[in-house]
Amino acid sequence: MKRLYWIIAIGLLIIFSVIIVKYLNGNKPTEVYTQQATTRTIIELVSATGKIQPETELKLSSDVSGEITEMTVKEGDQVKKGALLCRIKPDLYVSAIDRVNANVNTTKANLKTAIAQLEQAKANLINSEATFNRNKKLLDQNAISQQEFDGFKAQYESAKANVQALEAGVNASQYTIQSSEATLKEANTNLEKTFIYAPVDGTVSKLSVEKGERVVGVSGMAGTEILRLANLNEMEVSVEVNENDIIKVHKNDTAIIEVDAYMDKKFKGIVTEIANSSNSSGISIDQVTNFVVKIRLIRESYAFLISDKNQIPFRPGMSASVDIQTRKVLNVTAIPIQAVTTRNPDSLVVSNNDDDSRDVKVKNDNEDKDIRKEDAKIKEYVFVVNNGTAKQIEIKTGIQDNDYIEIVSGLSGKEEVICGPYSAVSKSLKEGSKIKIVRKEDLYKTEK
Repeated sequence: MKRLYWIIAIGLLIIFSVIIVKYLNGNKPTEVYTQQATTRTIIELVSATGKIQPETELKLSSDVSGEITEMTVKEGDQVKKGALLCRIKPDLYVSAIDRVNANVNTTKANLKTAIAQLEQAKANLINSEATFNRNKKLLDQNAISQQEFDGFKAQYESAKANVQALEAGVNASQYTIQSSEATLKEANTNLEKTFIYAPVDGTVSKLSVEKGERVVGVSGMAGTEILRLANLNEMEVSVEVNENDIIKVHKNDTAIIEVDAYMDKKFKGIVTEIANSSNSSGISIDQVTNFVVKIRLIRESYAFLISDKNQIPFRPGMSASVDIQTRKVLNVTAIPIQAVTTRNPDSLVVSNNDDDSRDVKVKNDNEDKDIRKEDAKIKEYVFVVNNGTAKQIEIKTGIQDNDYIEIVSGLSGKEEVICGPYSAVSKSLKEGSKIKIVRKEDLYKTEK
């Protein structure tokens, strides 16, 4: 029996201790760190990541098919306009030229034959015309019969028709020669295309084939890519910006670029192109919609990287992150972003000195407890220091950068704003909560 009493007594003691600890903790002030609202310049940023690529890059393919017998460049070589890059085996195209050339000579010989036959036919026509005229006079004098005259007339008409036919044959031979010469010119052009030259000055950024490989010409189909020629002196960053941020980005916006290969160095860029169509990935509600934005790297911002040993500091495919500066405001009231929190104005939260953890919610009707989240009017608030307690103030915010946010209304610019810890600002702090101001470093040391 005594043992039971002891167990009950110990249990009551534990419960009483828990109540005392809870009561003491309820009166214990919340440790926070603060910062005074200041006037500063804020630049709104849109951040994105992407890859560096040449602003101008040409993909070179062959117009003719065949085996590559000579490759004069390697990846990374700088070439001048008109320099020979590679050569395709010309045997088939040389034989085609010989065959077409023989055809041209044949058509020219046929033309000479047709011209000779035409001259002979013209001589016969002259003779037939003279005979016809003589016999016409004889017919008028009744020296010959009508039957004999009709014979001479038929010979004359036949000679005339023969001349016309041979003239048409000569014209046809001339057209045949023109067609053959055009085919010969095409064959010569195809032979010239077995030599591939650089169309512009640039650097061989990618070599897709080697000597001995076969390539397919572009005639009527997608040709084999041989190499890529790029101007590595003008580079750009291609990034994908989310659909929620793309409306903030405009051409000629300034951007700050960080390249993974050059840590702790920042470069300047300018937005040159914004895609009108999106790149969508995923399906249904998980679909992610991004838009490609291209940002030109300003050469002056990375000129200090260029040296005799490092003429091209950026290589295609390098990873980069950009901060696009979309909007800028001067001399506005600003506070740290983490100092802003949201509350539902339909709930009035107060704090009692005897029990800071007790929340009193005032609503028009008990049925409002089931109000949907999307229908609630969420507003933004900050907590400022007021004689050792937290005072909740409704604010309106503007643009923000990585650290600070613009305060459009609600603060005068001289208040001491509670900035952390995050759990206190976002959840536990109430109107009138007791606070203790400590240094940020000491606060996180204590929490650790």
